[in-house]
Amino acid sequence: MLHDQQSGNHTCPCGSGRTFKACCEPALSGVTPAPTAEALMRSRYSAFALGAVDYLIETLAPEMRHPGEAELLAEQTQVTTWTGLTILDTQAGGPEDTTGIVEFEARFQSGPDKGALHERSRFRRENSRWVYVDGDVELKPA
Repeated sequence: MLHDQQSGNHTCPCGSGRTFKACCEPALSGVTPAPTAEALMRSRYSAFALGAVDYLIETLAPEMRHPGEAELLAEQTQVTTWTGLTILDTQAGGPEDTTGIVEFEARFQSGPDKGALHERSRFRRENSRWVYVDGDVELKPA
């Protein structure tokens, strides 16, 4: 599915400057879990950009999953175009940590509206894999 949407040789949607194949594709395809909280955040951004709803659910903390979550995410990914990501700060979240925080700004367009999502996200390592727990979110108009 991911190869149909984005060639592995194109620049990764997460803005790392690396190819998708060398950056987020291994996490999204299930080959290699994201090694850090920031890598998980970047891969989740790419999943939003590419419509990889299953990955978004799999990397969401179990207690945060709700009935209808997949349908809501699928709808959001169809009406929103993600146009850029900037990592503002990271705290912990390294390969040996159990928790981490990533602050970022994700720019988007939805219909004629443009804006930015500013979030301070919390992550934790669960069963040797990072999961997104929650975040403090602020939407800003462009």
